Amino acid sequence: MTSMRKHERGEGKIGCVVSLLLLAAASALVIKVVPVLYSNNSLASAAEDIGSRTGLISEASNEIRVKAITDQIRAKAVELEIPEILQKGAIRVEVFGDHNAGTCNIKLKYARKIDLYGIYTWTLETDKTISRPYMDAR
Repeated sequence: MTSMRKHERGEGKIGCVVSLLLLAAASALVIKVVPVLYSNNSLASAAEDIGSRTGLISEASNEIRVKAITDQIRAKAVELEIPEILQKGAIRVEVFGDHNAGTCNIKLKYARKIDLYGIYTWTLETDKTISRPYMDAR
């Protein structure tokens, strides 16, 4: 039983290099995309919380509530560094009911461009409608 593989050493450098390149490319993609997705989800979660607290906004008219909710969402967007939401029409708020109980509808519609190292630009479009009932908890 003589071995025919007498001169083979069993080294697989090409497979290792290809695997490392794929891992590096995936890591670079994750570094660019995950923060954008996280900030979008954080803004949507904050909008849900703000909509739920509509009843706590003074006993003013619905127009004043709409402005207060819009301002709170914009402040959160500035905190999360989402400048696209500051454009006109990106936030639409409707409040139905009075200060005791009602429904708050919030629509977030904007697009964010993610530059993937100059190779590709991905546009992440957010079109989320949030409808939250509210009650005065005082």
